Amino acid sequence: MAIDLAVDLMHATVQLEQPLGDGTRTVGTGFLISDPGPDGKPRTVLVTANHVLTGMPGASARIGYRTENPDGSWTYSPRQLQIRDAGGHELWTHHPSRDVAAIVISAPPEFAKAAIPVGYLANDDTFVNNKVEAGDEMMALGFPRGLAANQAGFPILRSGRVASYPVAPAKIFPTFLLDFAVFPGNSGGPVFMTDQDRRRSASGSGEPEFIAGLLTQQVELNNERLEIGIVTHAKFIRETLGRLDDPAAPVTVLAAEPPVTGAKAASAEEAASPD
Repeated sequence: MAIDLAVDLMHATVQLEQPLGDGTRTVGTGFLISDPGPDGKPRTVLVTANHVLTGMPGASARIGYRTENPDGSWTYSPRQLQIRDAGGHELWTHHPSRDVAAIVISAPPEFAKAAIPVGYLANDDTFVNNKVEAGDEMMALGFPRGLAANQAGFPILRSGRVASYPVAPAKIFPTFLLDFAVFPGNSGGPVFMTDQDRRRSASGSGEPEFIAGLLTQQVELNNERLEIGIVTHAKFIRETLGRLDDPAAPVTVLAAEPPVTGAKAASAEEAASPD
């Protein structure tokens, strides 16, 4: 199924928030993936950064659904999403070594329809086939400081250049840098490429559009934001989805990875704003 990934991800990306009880809220970003279950039945999965959910202490969060009205307008219609059971145990699945989380949800029909097919998640071959490298442009969706693009609750679209080299394979380089301004609240948002963003491979064998990963951190030095985001490869989203059905499913064993100096999660905890 061919899709316009930029537009379709706008519909599939949602704000995640949890009131703190003191007039403020914590905010993060998530996006919906259509990932059929083992029985082949349709299933909608919310993907976000693991630290977004762990940073929400309550048993439920609000997921920012939007409803289109007959006159073409939109209404922001958030609903409760249970993220912990009565005993406080996490209901989501997270990757054992990367900042990725996934949880199966019951979305309204229009949102289940908006979920992006799992095949659009990149893997190592995707990066190789499309010759993704430093300088290529990618787009990112999110809710910086809990700010939406409009009253309907749509995410804000940003863009930036790949700012590190090499970017693959994920086993050796599980994250890569993107040159754009990152704020608390952006964490968990999708980072993607479209036909307009990148150079097609000379052979024309590259995928037309794909989700490259999700935003998990920003880079700071001496408490100064350097306007650089850290993106976790989509390969680890795929592995997290695999663990929804098999908690023991194999994951990539990483080579030694030197930490990025000054890396700091663009965490939901820091995205406190008026409720």
